[in-house]
Amino acid sequence: MISDPVFYLYAIPAVLIFGMAKGGFGGGISVIAVPLLAMATDPVTAAAILLPLLVAMDIVALWSFRGQFSRTNLRILLPGAIVGVVIGSFGFHYLSEAAIRLLIGVISLGFCANYYLARAATEQRSPSALRGGFWGMVAGFTSFGIHAGAPPVSIYLLPLQLEKRRLMGTMAIFFAVVNFVKLIPYTWLGEFSSTNLWTSLVLLPLAPLGVRLGYYLLHKVDEQWVYRLCYFFLMVAGGKLFYEGVIGTVFA
Repeated sequence: MISDPVFYLYAIPAVLIFGMAKGGFGGGISVIAVPLLAMATDPVTAAAILLPLLVAMDIVALWSFRGQFSRTNLRILLPGAIVGVVIGSFGFHYLSEAAIRLLIGVISLGFCANYYLARAATEQRSPSALRGGFWGMVAGFTSFGIHAGAPPVSIYLLPLQLEKRRLMGTMAIFFAVVNFVKLIPYTWLGEFSSTNLWTSLVLLPLAPLGVRLGYYLLHKVDEQWVYRLCYFFLMVAGGKLFYEGVIGTVFA
């Protein structure tokens, strides 16, 4: 397992933040996890260590939001998501570490820009196979590479204005399916080394703790200050990874 204490200074908050998002608190802030871990290790290792933890979180989230989901929107989103995972499986295999850092940096900064510049939608939309298929595919792709599928799928789901628990239950099932599917290409690509798996095992107790903490805070704390803080740190991490990716790509 990874023994560097600096790694765990990044890993512990990253896992807890992801778990809290799975529990319904903070939503898209889960995108900060891989950029945060990538500050202490390479992005591919960070994603591989997180995936078994996400599967454990999904099991807890499925139980927490059992019976609360939109069957119609899952039918729309999941086929596109599987296509996105397949594209990611072949695409990421050919990217260099610098290119992956650059991609993570661009996506992270893009999500920050969307958060700071977007205006809340007031018009309720209806389910759409076209929009849902597209954003499902984007979510599958970004979820495969950096476990950042929540913001793309939220772009589709939030304007539907589903009841809060039904929204979170739909996302819980969506990501449970996507993450279980991702186990296949991650194994095929050889990402589950003994070092990565042992590190995941050490961090495993934090997974259900984060989910239950997020579920509890969902009804107790104003999310806005959490969003502001997490997106600020995401902007810092994304900027650092973007810079490193540009330097690594240009001067490789």
